[in-house]
Amino acid sequence: MSDAPPVAARGLIKRYGKILAVDDVDLTVEAGDVFGYLGPNGAGKTTSLRMMLGLIRPTEGSVRLFGRDPVADGVKALDGVAGFVEAPLFYPYLSGRRNMRLLADYDGGESRARIDDLLELVELRDRAHDKVAGYSHGMRQRLGIAASLLRNPRLLLLDEPTTGLDPAGMRDMRALVRRLADEGITVLLSSHLLGEVEELCNRVAIIRKGKIVYEGSLRELLATAAAEYRLRSNEPERARMICLAQSGIEKVRVDDGEVRFQADEEAVSALSIALGQAHIGMTLLAPETASLEDLFLGLTEDDAPQEEVA
Repeated sequence: MSDAPPVAARGLIKRYGKILAVDDVDLTVEAGDVFGYLGPNGAGKTTSLRMMLGLIRPTEGSVRLFGRDPVADGVKALDGVAGFVEAPLFYPYLSGRRNMRLLADYDGGESRARIDDLLELVELRDRAHDKVAGYSHGMRQRLGIAASLLRNPRLLLLDEPTTGLDPAGMRDMRALVRRLADEGITVLLSSHLLGEVEELCNRVAIIRKGKIVYEGSLRELLATAAAEYRLRSNEPERARMICLAQSGIEKVRVDDGEVRFQADEEAVSALSIALGQAHIGMTLLAPETASLEDLFLGLTEDDAPQEEVA
């Protein structure tokens, strides 16, 4: 059981009448991952997470959390698992500390001793006695993480944890996720903020119209994009003609006064020599690799936004 991956979803399908919200999702989160789960709005991310946590039953397929089935094993399957889907919920008329004490009591009370340390970790200790009704959205998100950590989880599921935060709040939330990962907690992070995923995650899955279109290493995904080069010259048309004549240079075009093309390093080296021999001056010759955003849009850009089924 201890060797089983934190999350193993196989053939997950969820239908609501004629609506197919999740379509045959296979996904594996390995121990130690900061795993990014990406997709356009309505692609099936939240529905998938709800099935993974046992909040809703899959129409078909299965989920295992550290080898346990949330449907068959119930709450036992959530041992070592914590997090929130969409936004964390608290009693607004109670203080942050009182909400934390209630949650600790629900789990037997043993984690009460950790409340102050966790509030300090998420930088809420100074506001712990204030009612949650007066908390900002970012403070509630941080309290949600503190509440999740009460269970001392090995797996933390976070659904859009930085949504609605200002830039400083987003920075602090990313720093907190990095700190938790450094402490050995496996994190499954659902997000539509690609810069956030690129900064935090080592592996990703991209879901499109309910289906996984990529799962694997983020580095390998980025490596699939051919390097594009930018060439700036005072004679762009002559430079373009030289590019077209060179072996190993493809997809040559002029864009906003710059010549752009795809090539390997050897072809680029030969091009620089050819440009010099033709007495064509260069002010820039630089690679520009595709970003995660470019790749994400290439995999999902024909999706029309739609409302995800709750």
